[in-house]
Amino acid sequence: MSPSIIDAQSILAVEIGTVTTRAILFDVVDGQYRFIAQGSAPSTVNAPFREAGEGIHLAVNRLEEITGRTFLNLKGELILPVQSDSSGVDRLVLTYTAGPVLRVVVAGLLADVSLESARNLAATLPVQVVETLGLNDTRSLDLQMQALIAAEPDLVLLAGGSESGASRSVFKLAELISLAYRVLPPDRRPHVLYAGNQALAKKIKEGLDRTVHTLTAPNVRPSVDIEDLAPAESALSEAAANIRYAQIGGLQNWASISSALPLPGSLAFGRMIRFLSHIGDAVKGVLGVQLGSGSTTLAMGKGGNLALEVFPYSSGRGASLVLEHSALEDITQWLPMHMPDVVARDYLMQKTLHPQVIPTTNETLALELALTRQALRLSMQQMLARHPLYNLAYEPILAGGAVLTQAPQPAHALLALLDGLQPVGVTTLFLDQNELLTSLGAAAQINSLLPVQVIESGALLNLGTVICPVSDARYGTPILRARLEYERGGENVVEVRQGSLVTLPLQNGQVANLHLQPLRRVQIDPRGKPGPAKFQIVGGACGAVIDARGRPLVLPKDSARRREMIKKWSLAFGI
Repeated sequence: MSPSIIDAQSILAVEIGTVTTRAILFDVVDGQYRFIAQGSAPSTVNAPFREAGEGIHLAVNRLEEITGRTFLNLKGELILPVQSDSSGVDRLVLTYTAGPVLRVVVAGLLADVSLESARNLAATLPVQVVETLGLNDTRSLDLQMQALIAAEPDLVLLAGGSESGASRSVFKLAELISLAYRVLPPDRRPHVLYAGNQALAKKIKEGLDRTVHTLTAPNVRPSVDIEDLAPAESALSEAAANIRYAQIGGLQNWASISSALPLPGSLAFGRMIRFLSHIGDAVKGVLGVQLGSGSTTLAMGKGGNLALEVFPYSSGRGASLVLEHSALEDITQWLPMHMPDVVARDYLMQKTLHPQVIPTTNETLALELALTRQALRLSMQQMLARHPLYNLAYEPILAGGAVLTQAPQPAHALLALLDGLQPVGVTTLFLDQNELLTSLGAAAQINSLLPVQVIESGALLNLGTVICPVSDARYGTPILRARLEYERGGENVVEVRQGSLVTLPLQNGQVANLHLQPLRRVQIDPRGKPGPAKFQIVGGACGAVIDARGRPLVLPKDSARRREMIKKWSLAFGI
């Protein structure tokens, strides 16, 4: 049952990141839930503090300064619930992205069935799969046990057996895991999450609990041809939280007063994208992009189904992995100026060591945005390869992350997203300028009405409607005639040439009907009808855009021509 507005309660959402800790306040204004304010502070999970509590206190203190309200008592404790003098807050929820990458062993039966599902479940968190154990493993039992011990995992994900399916082989895997970690001291033993045949869950847990702390979850592969990860998310969140309590000082203390289990940021973000896919375009689906300091999270939702993965590429700690999986020129090709390779590489490696450093020159800003483009490109390519049923046509696309929200102008963020994601068709891009989506996903655990009303209040920044037609015409050939018919009268006609990036004269919030007339063979929207198209659009912070640069977007090999073209694209946005 949805919470009644009569019983409305204020919610404080705390996000513990690697670089920044945020305290976000949601409360009721004029009978509707609204985002009130946000306080942020440098995270203290790393040296010299190595404790999350100090960063949380600093962020809440900043929130107190902004709102003029009191949330902490004289002892520095959060006041729960709201008192008669209006101090405090009613509920607390926690999310976290801080902490080392989790080391995970995946175990299952068949490589392309339960093992694949276990990997997909693991990929919803920032993890490194350090060992794989399957039914067809040709190693001897001794070598398998040695491999399990040497892997030193934080978590073992054990899957296998469809409902009422295989049992003996699953028991053998569980016994092997128990034997391997029995020889280790208790404080070095991993946590285990079993998400296989539910008929075996009780016995598996009883057997493993004698050696390692074990949680059970619904089967991620209820039948051979069906994968369902969603029911296992709660158990995965609990397992991750238990591990993080030992890794992030102070987290468990704050969790003890939280109204819900602390959520990994990726799972909370995915929860919001799944929710939005229920109410969004059922054909295209919703794409969510979260650029963190150490990883990039992609969430594709369609009709309540969700594909969620965390990739180790970013413009912070993940910069080194972008370089590891790319040539340096894949990044520097996006620069509008010449930069020696040694200078670019040195800055990117420094960014890996010091992700909190912000760009201070036009050159370093351009380099960080170029790195963001390549991180998005790598992530999207791998995402589509693993989830071929999804494509690049979405409505809408929602993106967040400091590298985008702290860019000098919204146009910097929009252009980086277009270059990195390369969407097709007609879509609207929104920027999560206040980094709310993760917190809303956590708040939804205790108040399903709050996220709906906050999103509807316009808390996200509309960057603009983007039309990305696809044509095989030669560069410079006219392919479209766009006519904007303004709601209050008047019109504007623009001719669009292949290879161009055109911004339409539409102010933020202005409504117009857009008529598109193909002049050559062109696909305006892969999910729409061929031929002329007409639809209503609302101007965003960057107006509206027609991106006719082609898909995939290929840059000229000649460096001088390439830089001139990149400058031209930036000038189209006035940056």
